[in-house]
Amino acid sequence: MAAQPQNAEFLVSARPDLIAAREEWLRSLKNTRRLAANTLEAYERDTRQFFQFLTGHLAEPPSLKDVATLRIADLRSYLARRRNDGAGARTLGRGLAGIRSFLRHLEKQGMANAAASIAMRAPKQPKSLPKPLTAIDARRVVEKGEQLNEEPWIAARNAAVLTLLYGCGLRISEALNLDGAALRDASARSIPITGKGGKTRMVPLLPIVHRAVEEYRTLCPYELDAGKPLFRGARGGELHPAIIQRDMQKMRGVLGLPETATPHALRHSFATHLLGRGGDLRTIQELLGHASLSTTQVYTGVDTDRLMEIYDKAHPRA
Repeated sequence: MAAQPQNAEFLVSARPDLIAAREEWLRSLKNTRRLAANTLEAYERDTRQFFQFLTGHLAEPPSLKDVATLRIADLRSYLARRRNDGAGARTLGRGLAGIRSFLRHLEKQGMANAAASIAMRAPKQPKSLPKPLTAIDARRVVEKGEQLNEEPWIAARNAAVLTLLYGCGLRISEALNLDGAALRDASARSIPITGKGGKTRMVPLLPIVHRAVEEYRTLCPYELDAGKPLFRGARGGELHPAIIQRDMQKMRGVLGLPETATPHALRHSFATHLLGRGGDLRTIQELLGHASLSTTQVYTGVDTDRLMEIYDKAHPRA
């Protein structure tokens, strides 16, 4: 392969057949998968940068045939070049995800083999603090009207599960393990939750939680009896976390939320928003079911300004 100059820019970075295939892929992402505009822009940019690299790597603009026969070595060379240009692990991982999505699309059309991109491991991501949603976005996510499932009872089910995560700070496993008899008493102010290590804690219930679960109960076509799961799958069986995670991923694209907006991020949001409104760390620890206060302190990193404000007002020597 010919050596490619650093930061090379080529006026023509792909053959017409490859450009046409990419445009068709981007249209499908917009019209079928309904991805958000910023996600589409990122995918367009990532694949355009990849085509630029291939133009220098191959010493000519790549065609559909060139992309169809990519090797792992080609992808490694691309990531190495991007890393040398200053791209971080997150940028490289997102770029690889866009290329992988494009190649999988081509593979479904019988125009490429995506094996190399699937086998290629994304760069190891640095550990970071939890990223909560804003209060506005969290409220949107738990609304029944924002759920994408066309079946009313499933939309209500998803809204109820997500409301438990944000309104009570539950883990998704804790919400899905609730018994069919749970939350029947609309006057109940709290509910016992069994978390990690079999430890039980009492979690306060907001009226919005009662309303969300009651709407789901009303619409659910299955008998929600004691001894059986409260939340059911489409065929009446156990509801798996992956279903909620997948449906929120779709909603995330439609609402234009960041990739960090996951069901678990709602639990982070619960803690962060309580802290931001003056909640004390020890109480939040109890509500989350953390065995150690040091675990809860992870949440303080996302709202340090609020903690310092409380400190300055409350400390006798401040």
